[in-house]
Amino acid sequence: MIKEEVIKNMEKIVENCMGDETPACVATCPMHTNVKEYVRLIKEGNGKESIKVIRENLFLPGSLGRICAHPCEGKCKWNEGNSPMAIASLKRYAADNFDDENDWDLSIKPKNGKKVAIIGSGPSGLQAALELRREGCEVTIFEKMPVRGGMLRLGIPEYRLPRNVLEHEITYLDKLGIKFELNCEIGKDVSLNEIVDSFDSVVVAVGKHSGRVDRSLKNSDADGIYSAAEFLQEVALTNTAKKVGKIALVVGGGDVAMDCARTAIRMNSIEKVCSVCLEDSFDTMASSNHEIKGARAEGIKFNHASAIKEIHVDENNRVSGVTLKKCLSMFDENNRFAPTFDEDDTKYLEVDTIIFAIGQGVEGDFAKDVLKQRPNSTFDCDKLTLQSSENEKIFIAGDASGESLIAIQAMATGRRAATSVIRYLNGEDLLENRTLEDTWGYETKLDMPTDWSTIEGSREDMQELEPSERIKSFDEVALGYTKEEAEREANRCRQCECKLCMKECIMLNDYTDCPKTLLKEYLENGSDNMDKMIAYSCNECNQCSLQCPNDFNLREVFTAIKEDYAAKNKGLVPLELLHKSDNSQEKECSDEYCTRVDSVPIENVIKKETKKKKTKYVFAPGCSISAHSPEGVENVFKHLKDSLGAENVGAMLQCCGKVTRFIGEEEKFEVRNKKAIDILDDMGAEVIITVCPSCFKIFKETAKNQKVISYWDLMKNLIGVPEKSRGIGQNSDIVFNIHDSCVTRDEITHHESIRWILDELGYKWDEIDKNGQNTRCCGVGGMVCDSNPELFKKVYTRRINDFNQDNIVTYCGSCRNTMETAGKDSIHILDLIFGSTYTKDKEQKRAFKSEDEMWAKRKEAKDRFNSHKMIL
Repeated sequence: MIKEEVIKNMEKIVENCMGDETPACVATCPMHTNVKEYVRLIKEGNGKESIKVIRENLFLPGSLGRICAHPCEGKCKWNEGNSPMAIASLKRYAADNFDDENDWDLSIKPKNGKKVAIIGSGPSGLQAALELRREGCEVTIFEKMPVRGGMLRLGIPEYRLPRNVLEHEITYLDKLGIKFELNCEIGKDVSLNEIVDSFDSVVVAVGKHSGRVDRSLKNSDADGIYSAAEFLQEVALTNTAKKVGKIALVVGGGDVAMDCARTAIRMNSIEKVCSVCLEDSFDTMASSNHEIKGARAEGIKFNHASAIKEIHVDENNRVSGVTLKKCLSMFDENNRFAPTFDEDDTKYLEVDTIIFAIGQGVEGDFAKDVLKQRPNSTFDCDKLTLQSSENEKIFIAGDASGESLIAIQAMATGRRAATSVIRYLNGEDLLENRTLEDTWGYETKLDMPTDWSTIEGSREDMQELEPSERIKSFDEVALGYTKEEAEREANRCRQCECKLCMKECIMLNDYTDCPKTLLKEYLENGSDNMDKMIAYSCNECNQCSLQCPNDFNLREVFTAIKEDYAAKNKGLVPLELLHKSDNSQEKECSDEYCTRVDSVPIENVIKKETKKKKTKYVFAPGCSISAHSPEGVENVFKHLKDSLGAENVGAMLQCCGKVTRFIGEEEKFEVRNKKAIDILDDMGAEVIITVCPSCFKIFKETAKNQKVISYWDLMKNLIGVPEKSRGIGQNSDIVFNIHDSCVTRDEITHHESIRWILDELGYKWDEIDKNGQNTRCCGVGGMVCDSNPELFKKVYTRRINDFNQDNIVTYCGSCRNTMETAGKDSIHILDLIFGSTYTKDKEQKRAFKSEDEMWAKRKEAKDRFNSHKMIL
């Protein structure tokens, strides 16, 4: 069985891995538009494909690119750098320049014989109609007004959203065969009951066309007073407003208030526009910064922290002015809206027109006998399915549902309502496998750390008409991006995703799209039902954890799975390809290739005393370098005895068992490793000196009675390089790259010591990026060289491409051999320390000609060590 702590680690990774998490811009968008992808395509100059991506979810790209309140930008990673991506503007760029109606997808499913009525042609109604038509329904939209688009057409000024842009995009629905009944008021021209009886289902998607006026004020019914909805609608339909005078006051601090103020300033009859709001500054106003900036540039005068105390009228009951009072606070101690005022701190403004932008509601009288209205004038319905609480055939979308705030949210409710309608018509469960996240914004777990001090760039603001010119007409203010501006802005996108481990680990990419997906399969199916090659393809280099923002330990998982496989196979690795590795380890641990050399005081030798003495330092060279360079390891032994005293230094040529652990044979590893540990304990060793990174790590873990130090650190900190080796490489014509072993990536002193040694020898070297603590595996890790040769080749090929020199120096025997296999001239640092000056003309292949040669070299290493034994 896999250990419980490993299972918990897997569950933790599945729960928290960000590999499949959605970028914040996509998650926050209620329609889940693939922002990341379409911005990437714009960056690459592929606008044609970009608009296709946008239209997969949005049929109003040009309109939304102009008016969307873009909640996606509010969650953009660039907010940390105080410059969020201009996502909506990039959408507009793609629509304006690459949206060809000949490319519009007009495919629909076969007719299903169902008829659905949509009441209201605003964004929610249009979206619901589109979704239902694509499903094969016959769809009719009933619209009270003579124009289509709802509040997009009647509530948003033309200088923000040109009418031709909106109408052109709505023609998509015409092409799909959706019918429109304009100038048809439900409750007057036809009753809601008649609609319900004539159609298989109905979607009520009326908007908030009923504006509010503060009726608590005396003279609130005077001439010259408008609600925002009334004012904007009249201007939208007639390009004028008959009751306006010369000086207009807009009440409110939100975006609708800014729309009203900026619309009023464009009317020929109005000479001055001012604003009054409860908020005490521009920073605290509810309106977006861009709208406030635009209003200020166009000459709107603001009165903050104020409210109307009294409306004054002339003899004709026309507004003549207002008295404002000071607002002291907007909220009480519980953060509830409860403004307080200083009734004595007042000022007078001369105005003849007042536009109240203080809220809007749904006109619901047409449905009062059919639907249940809430106190806020919206209709009662299920939050998820949007099915009416009063009639199962009716579904509520947009403002009428009490949910939507902005156009993109209204569209999301239209999609949600349409999904419910289809299920209802098909007799399916309306709730099964549905969540609000499907058609609503949600918080993503994706949170990638970013060092903003290393990133340059700021938001590419769109060019606009000059304020003095634009207030003369309703021409569009924002001019749109040029190609160069759009691509510069798109280039700033961080393309947020995690998958950093996937970008680094070749093996993971061969088996999954991210760790979460893979480990979820393991947890659900069990390791016995997974491809065994997965675990045996892990190099155990730990790069995945290094790259992971959460430091998840995948190596532990694959190691545990391998151990479980072996345990269930009577302790033997079940992968036949690795039986050779097991046999080699057995041989390396045998007495035929192993030995020990105890230290004996010189005086004991002279006196023929045989009393056993502890060996303080034991040199343990390991298997790989001993088989590569018997002479080299003997020279290390001599250097240690010369430096530390022959009476203090011994040696042990005994396998540490690392390969056995690599292949998951934990029980065998413990037996093989214990053999080495018992020898060390019997020798009385206090310090183990290694040259092999794997031996260093293994003994550091398993040798409880000894301290472990590398030969490299010992030279740097105590004994120095051999005197005759100092400066030997000064005249070499080679510049080396260094390959640090991934096994000791965390042993920073090893990295430093190797570089110090090269400096002491006089050899030139050049550092590379993927090294030290961030080094990459050569490919041998996990014995992938035997279990998955194809992957092994991919890994070492990637590794050699990290180097910028032809000559590599390593301090791991296996790494040296792999670098040579990959085609690089690779030399072990011992060959530099104890060899002659290494130059280009001495480059050579050092691989074994045969396996027999390797074992012969290993036997030679044993013989060389045995020659140092003192015969008493």
